[in-house]
Amino acid sequence: MAKGRDGAPAAPSLYPPPGMGEGQDRGGRQAVGRDAPAIGSATGHGESLHDVGRFWSVEVYRVDPEQSSQGQMVSYRVPRIDKMTILDALVHIQRHHDRSLAFRYACRLGMCGTCTVMVNDVPRWACRTSIERLKVETIRIAPLHFLPVIKDVLVDYEPFFAKYRAAQSYFVPQEDRTEVAPIPPGSRERRAIDPNLECITCGACYASCTMLAHDAQYLGPAALNRAYTLVRDSRDGARRERLAAVGGEHGCWRCHSLSNCTEVCPKHLSPTRAIQGLKRAIVLDWLRTRLGH
Repeated sequence: MAKGRDGAPAAPSLYPPPGMGEGQDRGGRQAVGRDAPAIGSATGHGESLHDVGRFWSVEVYRVDPEQSSQGQMVSYRVPRIDKMTILDALVHIQRHHDRSLAFRYACRLGMCGTCTVMVNDVPRWACRTSIERLKVETIRIAPLHFLPVIKDVLVDYEPFFAKYRAAQSYFVPQEDRTEVAPIPPGSRERRAIDPNLECITCGACYASCTMLAHDAQYLGPAALNRAYTLVRDSRDGARRERLAAVGGEHGCWRCHSLSNCTEVCPKHLSPTRAIQGLKRAIVLDWLRTRLGH
């Protein structure tokens, strides 16, 4: 029996041990869907999983667009394991119930954001969401809102990143600046930028934004948040073009400041505040132009 550092029996792992090739793609990432290993293999649990007397009811949205456009929620019984996460539940279902279940994950550490799904209608990181802390008996897992579904809870992020690019989310250096120009840590400029820098583009804010239900072309909170950090950067050389990109019909003026994006952000950022900052910047630039400054 495997033992931990203190000599006590180690907790069973839902994931294969390091170095196992089965169930991984060429890059070492965990396989999902058709490429998953056989049911029950490489989990470390064996039959002991089924000896657990208490279960969660986990309902997962299942759909295969290649077969039918109609999806449905399918219920599974998942054993209550200490510190179990939503990602653990998905892995268990794939290994012990239906190996065709498709979902996405990579780091399992809350660093990449690729595992984001809707959990009881709230976008959350699957790898960092404790089932026990949800304090519910039934968990409903669905794909992120406002993104095309590839299969089951696996979505296509291309529309999300297309809007990210449309907001000119890349730094453009000033042509006349050749020397290194750091922003002092304690400066007002740095204090304005830092609170919005840690976005990892997980899409939680995007899936929570009700404006996208009314305007599918709306750029969304993540793209506008990134644009704001660049607009506030005095070293950037594309301020005018960027404000024009985010100030159009489907840009920052669509935001009604409901703060849904701020409430669900796993990194505790406030895209709402960033969008308000973009609105102020557009108005101030317009006033300066009118006044001849």
